[in-house]
Amino acid sequence: MKILVLNGPNLNLLGTREPEIYGFETLADIEAEMNGVASQLGADVEIEFRQSNSEADLITWAGASRGVFDGIIINPAALTHTSLGLSDALKAVADAVPAVEVHLSNTHKREAIRHTSLTASACIGQIMGFQGFGYTLALRALVKRLKG
Repeated sequence: MKILVLNGPNLNLLGTREPEIYGFETLADIEAEMNGVASQLGADVEIEFRQSNSEADLITWAGASRGVFDGIIINPAALTHTSLGLSDALKAVADAVPAVEVHLSNTHKREAIRHTSLTASACIGQIMGFQGFGYTLALRALVKRLKG
């Protein structure tokens, strides 16, 4: 089972960018933790981790996931609230590649513009507010859903 983990704009700055909101973990820390959980879930769980500050990259990766990946975990970051294109790409593959949306912070406790997710309707669920731990929660939930 192959899981694509997509990370949006500015997540490469984790660990130093507003740690009071996003925590002190780096994206590399989160990836290592996810790989550890993946090995606990079974030898058949494989993760491919990607990050881009480019909306086009995320749209391309999501759209090309059919037939390559079994599921997506996505933190669209600020694109959550602005990208119809990313939402459309996730919806285009949703029948074959279900997605879980992750946010490090609870977006509903932040500025009003962050209260609406354009990408949520393309996902089977959302996990937010648990900083880096949310990624491993998403992985466990997605694998459980995929295994039936």
